[in-house]
Amino acid sequence: MVSHAEACLPEEACGLLGGLGSRVSQVVPVENAEHSASRYRMDPQAQVDTLLGFEREGVELLGIFHSHPGGPAELSATDVREARYPECVYLVLSPGEGAWVGKAFRVDGEAVQPVPVAITDSTSDPGSRGFSH
Repeated sequence: MVSHAEACLPEEACGLLGGLGSRVSQVVPVENAEHSASRYRMDPQAQVDTLLGFEREGVELLGIFHSHPGGPAELSATDVREARYPECVYLVLSPGEGAWVGKAFRVDGEAVQPVPVAITDSTSDPGSRGFSH
């Protein structure tokens, strides 16, 4: 996610998070069709293709991520208003001092709840790197 966010600067980056249960195993960058530093809208075809790929692989849509290049790592009023997947986690990245910061939230209507996330990297299974919420 961070490398995608950095590559998209000064525009917002965005993408989808797939996995099972609460464990994210796939991070799929999607082009920001708005090409804006203050707004994102996923390229519709890329979004559909990714969701169909998740379905073929037996993976669930667990989250949506995007960046706020000018900070903060919080959901904006627009982000909350446009959130359409209450079952998903919305993760916002922003460049902090020396490192990117990420925060996750659940959005149901106007209710926004922070969600703790944990980065995992199992040394016994190199293919299991991901994170959980």
